[in-house]
Amino acid sequence: MKQPPLEKQYQTFESITLSAFSAELLRHSLLPELLGKDAAALLYWAGKQLARRYPLPDLEAITAFFERAGWGTLSAGEERKDELHIELSGPIISARLSLYDSCTFQLEAGFLAQQIEQQKRFVTEAIELPPKQTGKARILVKWDRKQTID
Repeated sequence: MKQPPLEKQYQTFESITLSAFSAELLRHSLLPELLGKDAAALLYWAGKQLARRYPLPDLEAITAFFERAGWGTLSAGEERKDELHIELSGPIISARLSLYDSCTFQLEAGFLAQQIEQQKRFVTEAIELPPKQTGKARILVKWDRKQTID
């Protein structure tokens, strides 16, 4: 299905305010039931697909996308030669972590992996790390400098 440009979608939906409840119904009630035991892997794949559909030029644009999508506040930590530490915070992240026993950020991890892969041109993956602080999620993005993307 052909999608309108990201900026047009931003402009169209920016002034409409919705409760996060609708997104959480989909994410934590409907999708796990539909996807079953493969939910986490499929959400990671879905995040990668979204990133392919909406390539972003840099980390600043990714951060803005996360805010606009209601995925939380993205903060980049230390970047080393082959990895980047990401922290997600904000009211939606705190609420999800406090409410659900099993809360994953695989959609966000897949999205980050694919965006960074497209930007750095190296094969890239992302994994969730255990939270260090209450109410914050952590994702480690790693790329392989030996495996370039054409």
